[in-house]
Amino acid sequence: MLKSKDFLSISDLTPEDIRRLISAAVAMKAEGWSSRLSEKILALLFEKPSLRHRASFEVAMRQLGGQCIYLSPAEVGMGQRESIADVARVLSGYVHCIASRTFSHKTLEELSKYSRVPVINSLSDLEHPCQAMADLLTIYEKKDGFEGLTLAYIGDGNNVANSLILAATMCGINFRMASPAGYAVKDNIINIARDYAAGSGSTIFFTADPRDAVTGADIVYTDVWTSMGQESEAEKRRQAFAGYQVNSELLSLAREDAIFMHDLPAHRGEEVTDDVMDGPQSVVFEQSENKMHMLKALLMDLLGGLEMGQADYR
Repeated sequence: MLKSKDFLSISDLTPEDIRRLISAAVAMKAEGWSSRLSEKILALLFEKPSLRHRASFEVAMRQLGGQCIYLSPAEVGMGQRESIADVARVLSGYVHCIASRTFSHKTLEELSKYSRVPVINSLSDLEHPCQAMADLLTIYEKKDGFEGLTLAYIGDGNNVANSLILAATMCGINFRMASPAGYAVKDNIINIARDYAAGSGSTIFFTADPRDAVTGADIVYTDVWTSMGQESEAEKRRQAFAGYQVNSELLSLAREDAIFMHDLPAHRGEEVTDDVMDGPQSVVFEQSENKMHMLKALLMDLLGGLEMGQADYR
């Protein structure tokens, strides 16, 4: 089981937790459908819409024999129509787990404080840990492990970048990031990542030049320049990130067998070109599918215990 009842941050995991969850996800991906969570119910408490996270959570629970209920912002009005604490207390009497997608990480922390059941961060302004775990599963499958790998992240120091730098350095993956001034990962996240890197032997490198980050990398990763809730900054961000597009020319600087990753949705023609998204090095849609397999492992760990035989972890 995780060291915390909840999964709000990559820092809620240990390196051993990551190894165990990846092993379980690999095994469950091969196993397919089961009835392991046949008497469990998951509530999806979303303030932001999502294609992948709603679908992946619902299908994950269905494949494990459980059930899922979706609660939209209009139905709940969390923090407005009803207090966060009261929502947590009410749902704790109905369901066995809450996955919440929020604007503010503080909302998740308050849900966790008052909930009697596990709370999962399906996205907040601070982190996107479920995405990072799906990313690690994909890298593990494509690269046969993590040792000696270098990941180049091109773009905004957002919630995806925060979780990714923590996950990579915890696993021993060298992390490089290229972003314009003012858009890097915040110092408090960097400090945690440096502690992880010191323990795993990985390195961290920041630059303003995408070419420096990508040259010789095993994984090239990007995300949208403007996230949900930042629409008013869209034009400013387009100007700031001009020159940070992942195109075939930039990708050619990576290793010949490098893979391209994106957490989706993608703004094609902005942060990435069609030929990269749809090209032979792209694992974007496998990465998307792996979210569901990783969520199965996470839900089993939080709700049922990982008693099944696990795949070998290198």
